[in-house]
Amino acid sequence: MSLTPFRLVAYGLLALAFNICVQPADTDLTVHEWGTFTSVAGKNGEAIDWLPLSGPTDLPRFVAHFRNSAFKVGLRGTVRMETPVLYFYAPREMTVSVKVAFSRGLITEWYPEAGHITPNDTLYDVSLYQSHTNRGIAWDVITLEPGLTVPFPREAAANRYYAARETSATPLHVKTDSGEQYEKFLFYRGVAAFHAPILAKLRNENQLRIENLSTDEIPSLIYFERRGDRLGYRIAGALPRESTMDSPELTGTIEDLEMNLEDMLVAQGLYGDEAHAMVETWRDSWFEEGSRLFYTVPRYFVDTVLPLSVTPAPAQRVRVFVGRMEIITPATQRAVTTALSTHDSATLGKYERFMEPILRTISDSNSAEGTQMQGSTLSLYNSQVPHLHGEN
Repeated sequence: MSLTPFRLVAYGLLALAFNICVQPADTDLTVHEWGTFTSVAGKNGEAIDWLPLSGPTDLPRFVAHFRNSAFKVGLRGTVRMETPVLYFYAPREMTVSVKVAFSRGLITEWYPEAGHITPNDTLYDVSLYQSHTNRGIAWDVITLEPGLTVPFPREAAANRYYAARETSATPLHVKTDSGEQYEKFLFYRGVAAFHAPILAKLRNENQLRIENLSTDEIPSLIYFERRGDRLGYRIAGALPRESTMDSPELTGTIEDLEMNLEDMLVAQGLYGDEAHAMVETWRDSWFEEGSRLFYTVPRYFVDTVLPLSVTPAPAQRVRVFVGRMEIITPATQRAVTTALSTHDSATLGKYERFMEPILRTISDSNSAEGTQMQGSTLSLYNSQVPHLHGEN
């Protein structure tokens, strides 16, 4: 289902209502943010319902989580909002407050400790589609302190979370019931059931048709594919409405792709060290096995589904979100089917958190062709379902 004018007006009213108060501005304050909207393209190219929170956690233990873990495990949605981080730049010590609303979404992880998380009661409904309540997060008192030299929390094991600290942003701290918490940014993430601003449909095994569903042009696109040690990508410029991209030739390098991605992010307003921190944070995930489309999300879309309020209002506010849409190609279906038949756990592990929609696509494809999966494959498929849904 595309973003109809009615939905766009509704999202716009949400953003307006959230920011209705005129905020005092501070000309010394700059705020930059980056994040990722991850989705999976279905047969018709639209973002489909899946289990965004399946798979092992990838965050340090000091990060706060939505307390109803049973609810999280079974939560279905269309978008996984991954690791938005808010950087602040201030030449002097100052206090700020931040509010983020999330249209048809739920904030599931955050750090430092927030003053308010809505909803704050226990939820049992495992579908965001059944509620139109907008949820969010707020930090009431954040102290920005240039030159702060206290150590930030860190665990012994390596974690992608720490790469986001490698910037010149102003350190901050928040007072909590358990003491002061220090960080280089505000971190939060969650899952939602809104419609992605893009459609990506396979015309055949070698061509992908892309349609812009938003009112603003999509600034840039990258079509990526990896099979084992070989990878490739194609870059396209601004997409006003519709375009077609050929499958990439698997002759590229990670180093070249990273440079292109960083240039794309800087062009949207991030500082160079911020763009590098974002790519370093996600390099293991973005460049993993399979096919996917990366695109820069139009700013208006970000502001309407994820309204942000900072007080005092900064002189400059930059928000750069990368859309990641997984494309379940015939090559991916063949790889997973073969791995299931041969009990190849190493290959299956490469697709782990997207396994549920991949298996569903394989099953639907076989049904449409009037064929059946081989006995061993079907048996293993059925055995995967409880695990993927987080059931015991």
